[in-house]
Amino acid sequence: MKIAMIGTGYVGLVSGVCFSDFGHDVVCVDKVEDKIRRLRKGEVPIYEPGLDVVLARNTETGRLTFTSDLAEAVAGADAVFIAVGTPTRRGDGHADLTYVLAAAAEIGRALTGYAVIVTKSTVPVGTNRKVAAALRAANPEAEFDVASNPEFLREGAAIDDFMKPDRVVVGVETERARAVMGEIYRPLYLRDFPVVYTDLESAEMIKYAANAFLATKISFINEIAALCERVGADVKSVAKGMGLDGRIGAKFLHAGPGYGGSCFPKDTSALARIGQEHGVPQRITETVIAVNDMTKRRMIDKVVDLCDGSVNGKTIAVLGVTFKPGTDDMRDAPSLTILPALVGSGARVRAVDPHGRKEGEALLPGVIWETDPYTAAAGADCLLILTEWNEFRALDLKRLAGAMATPRMADLRNIYGRADVEAAGFIAYDSVGRGDSLRADLMLAAAE
Repeated sequence: MKIAMIGTGYVGLVSGVCFSDFGHDVVCVDKVEDKIRRLRKGEVPIYEPGLDVVLARNTETGRLTFTSDLAEAVAGADAVFIAVGTPTRRGDGHADLTYVLAAAAEIGRALTGYAVIVTKSTVPVGTNRKVAAALRAANPEAEFDVASNPEFLREGAAIDDFMKPDRVVVGVETERARAVMGEIYRPLYLRDFPVVYTDLESAEMIKYAANAFLATKISFINEIAALCERVGADVKSVAKGMGLDGRIGAKFLHAGPGYGGSCFPKDTSALARIGQEHGVPQRITETVIAVNDMTKRRMIDKVVDLCDGSVNGKTIAVLGVTFKPGTDDMRDAPSLTILPALVGSGARVRAVDPHGRKEGEALLPGVIWETDPYTAAAGADCLLILTEWNEFRALDLKRLAGAMATPRMADLRNIYGRADVEAAGFIAYDSVGRGDSLRADLMLAAAE
């Protein structure tokens, strides 16, 4: 099959590279000439483990190419995938379809024969019909079908997710379109990975419903974590006891500073907006959003409380700024809420992240960047763990405590245990949902 992938952002690039690894001829298109030049040289503009290897393998065979000429890529294609951005629209929380509909119109003008136009971007229900209208308006004589094929890729594990998916969702309206999509995903079908065919609207809704449900699990466990701290329970034990129930499952039950990234924040916001527009308010999703915002603010309070009620004039060493490990993505990361609040309150913030510095320098003004945790911690008043990179899971806690002016730790990913932190010489420690604050015990002892 000949495939044109419009957009070389996270979704488009991963999808295009993986489709070429299936044996298809793929042309990835982007308007940014510098990005195309870099990709042609084998330089991957995003951090995604393993992507560079698969890209190199398929460019060498000639199955994967890159261009800024959309018309050239679309001509003769069996399928054209739209994988451009759908950012949250300012003012109303809806997904901005400007790039999607502009791409559709340009594709329509470039079509030379029948093709399936596939929306890979995450879009509100009804968008694929708007895509069809845009195609038809641009080229009334064009022969095409539209399809909805939402992605379910986890950043940091995208290659594996694409090659070994839980399911592939395809929304189509004709047998001809279904046959094309079936041929594209044939390598997965032959290995018994489920391909679910639906109508267009159901495919669009599946994406939003799935992400909203996962976000709900995160906000739920974070709300439970806040209660655990008050009643003396351990949220890690609670989550384990819940997760062993097959109806619930253990995934996404890890208490922390709230969700972020490219999907959950904008998809929950868009779903809430879709519900409002259709007179069916999504109350659970709206609450999930509110709890997530509250969770991030609660993390700020934890740091301030550890620092005796004020961070003004204090040095905070921050480990991790990306929204999760395994990616350089900073979109809606908790760090974008927490660090500016600390800087704004007079703190001197030093940050370390294996892959987040490039984005972080632009998004976190006033933050000082260090190369390793020990340099960041030297003379600091508090150590704040925000992202659970593997590099931060086996630190020399005694060395860290010895280097700090006042050894205090806010472990917002529950990487360490109180006993280990206390034994290393930290005088104050707090985590999320474990009711094991060292500072609370010290205060009680002082009162006695």
